[in-house]
Amino acid sequence: MRKPKNVSLAARGLKYKLKIAFYLMSILPLLVCIYLVSNYILPQVGLKLDIAAAVVLSIIIAVIGFLVIKEVFDRVLSVTTDAKLIAAGDLNRKVGSIAGEADEVGDLGDALNQLTLRIRSNMDELKAYGERTTEINLEIQKRVIVLSSLLHISSVISQGARLDDILRLTVEKSRLLANSEQALLLFREEGTDTFFVKTADAPNAPQLMQLKVNSKHPVLGKLVSTAHPVVIDRKNPVQPEWMPALSKDFNVLNLLAVSVYLKGKVTGMLVVGNNREGYIYAKDDLELLDIFAKQIAIAVENDILVHRIEKLEIKDPLTGLYNEMFIRSRLQEEIKRAIIYQRPCAFVLLNVDDFEKYHHNFGLLRSETALKKVASIIRDSVSEIDRVARFGDNEFAVVLPEKNKRKANEIADDVRKRIEFSFSEENDATLRLTVSGGVSENPLDGVEAQELIAKAKAALNIAKTHGKNRIVTAV
Repeated sequence: MRKPKNVSLAARGLKYKLKIAFYLMSILPLLVCIYLVSNYILPQVGLKLDIAAAVVLSIIIAVIGFLVIKEVFDRVLSVTTDAKLIAAGDLNRKVGSIAGEADEVGDLGDALNQLTLRIRSNMDELKAYGERTTEINLEIQKRVIVLSSLLHISSVISQGARLDDILRLTVEKSRLLANSEQALLLFREEGTDTFFVKTADAPNAPQLMQLKVNSKHPVLGKLVSTAHPVVIDRKNPVQPEWMPALSKDFNVLNLLAVSVYLKGKVTGMLVVGNNREGYIYAKDDLELLDIFAKQIAIAVENDILVHRIEKLEIKDPLTGLYNEMFIRSRLQEEIKRAIIYQRPCAFVLLNVDDFEKYHHNFGLLRSETALKKVASIIRDSVSEIDRVARFGDNEFAVVLPEKNKRKANEIADDVRKRIEFSFSEENDATLRLTVSGGVSENPLDGVEAQELIAKAKAALNIAKTHGKNRIVTAV
């Protein structure tokens, strides 16, 4: 049995509905003609019922045509309104009133809904990607900061900065690692198993500076004995018996500590910590802290080498004279020899008068030139067995074996006169330098190098207070 055809317009396409509406609307001109005929022509010949019925039927059909067109435009307007709202950003909105109907407008509604769903899905992916990108950018910034810190520390080490400054800088940079609120560096006391805090960067730094650690310490004892890193966080919770020490000594919830190796031995410990609940240290945090610890070891080794080199060096790089360390050692040797052979040994300390003012007025280059000139005059004024050294920034020392105070005073005064004459040729009076000096002798003023140096310094101070440009002998 054949299925009857569906005569409903709702199941038809938009094109079909518009065509029907056009046909219906085309009756209007015909109705006008019928009206004119029925009103102006037929009354003259008589009214017929079939014409009146045709007029009424035509009007009904025209109204149906208008309704069909209104339905089409209402549906199009509904789609347009929903589309505008979606375009304005309301991606949660759906084209619901016409979607699912079997015509072109219904297909358009379904397509818009699918497109909106895909856009919403893409927006969610973009949001997730944006959040991931933000995390990556933060990680990159963190690594850039860490790399910058490492380069900064390396630069400071290579420039030969003081060890204390390097250690303080490294601890400060370590505190920035892993959201740390405190960082501290401990060093082993020589010959013991005890570590003391060398420097700390934390709000409770004074408390941390009093901390001492050994192999029996509940938290860091493992690091002292095994050199294994100590990690305390949510993933590696603190043991109950450690909690009092963690709270009392460090006042943190999370802690990360690595050892500082020197010659294969744990020489120090670098420790960072924070109070963030549920915090977990990443593997990178441990690796970076270990790098900081290695830089500390490099700085310490470098400092040891520098001190060894300084002990080996005997010459002042600016003047070419012996340095202070050498002249002290040589003076002690000459005193011992003089005591054994019952011979005198004198010591002279010379200081350039008002040199700080000279340096301030004429700068470093002119000052260094003047010091070289003074050094050359002193060296040329003594014998081959005498030893001349630069004893300070603008001080010079002379060891005079086999010479007593009187002879040493004559030599020192001769040096003073030569220096005064050499600089007297300057037209500018502020460029004319002089020296003051103090003289001491073994054994009258002492039997140790430090005693002779102290007596010579005292005599030099007297020369300074009595007008400068003079030599005073210790009494």
